[in-house]
Amino acid sequence: MSPTENLHVAIGEIAYAVAMADGKVQKEEREKFHSIVEAELRCRDYDFDISDIIFQIMDKDNADAQLAYESAMKEIRVNSHYLSPQLKKTFLQVIEKVANVFPSASKEKALLIERFKKDIDPLKGDPIYYSSRV
Repeated sequence: MSPTENLHVAIGEIAYAVAMADGKVQKEEREKFHSIVEAELRCRDYDFDISDIIFQIMDKDNADAQLAYESAMKEIRVNSHYLSPQLKKTFLQVIEKVANVFPSASKEKALLIERFKKDIDPLKGDPIYYSSRV
């Protein structure tokens, strides 16, 4: 996969971590999660379903929210040279939408979102890389 695809998969993993921060993701939550990720992270540069991939990986690994988050942030850092300001803004919006759609707002979700904001803030993409993709 390309660095941009890796970034999209990673943010999908973080969105999944937020969704499961307060427990197992239920069927209705999965459907809402799928809709948000599909609508917000659709990219013309690849032809695969991020949310389905994320569910398969997370279900197979039985990952918890913290493990999923840490793994995804590692991937974001590795590919951060492609992280444009607009993509960063989109990622923040996705995370917040995922947290707000699920009825069980929790302290765990809020803490994970704040952690994400702090972790992603210092990451600055390289304009040479991401501007060539626009």
